[in-house]
Amino acid sequence: MALHTLFVCKSCSNVLSHEEADERAEGNQLLLKLLEVQKNDSTYSTLNIQPVGCLWTCVKKYSCAATLVCPQKYTYHFVDLTQESITDLLQFSQLYQESQDGYVLPPKLPGTLRVHLLVRVPPTPEAMVE
Repeated sequence: MALHTLFVCKSCSNVLSHEEADERAEGNQLLLKLLEVQKNDSTYSTLNIQPVGCLWTCVKKYSCAATLVCPQKYTYHFVDLTQESITDLLQFSQLYQESQDGYVLPPKLPGTLRVHLLVRVPPTPEAMVE
């Protein structure tokens, strides 16, 4: 089974600069809440939630970013997430894991997640065999 990873930017913040970002940053709070929900709900136990120092979306003034990746699947990058996005994000991770290539039809995105989707990147092509 392929490893599905949700990278969560822990330095994202609307009020703190990148240099000031600490455990108070909204991104870090989002990460902690995601981990808490996962711990208390085995439905999401197969999702690998990982912190990342910075996903660089703050340079375009987006905050609270998370990226869902898996080898040979589409990659989804979400921005401006809030505590209210947690359930939608975890539900989307289930749809993503169930999909063969990671493609989830836009109308299937849970809740308001569609407005938080910044980019969907196609899977990298498999290496050509010579």
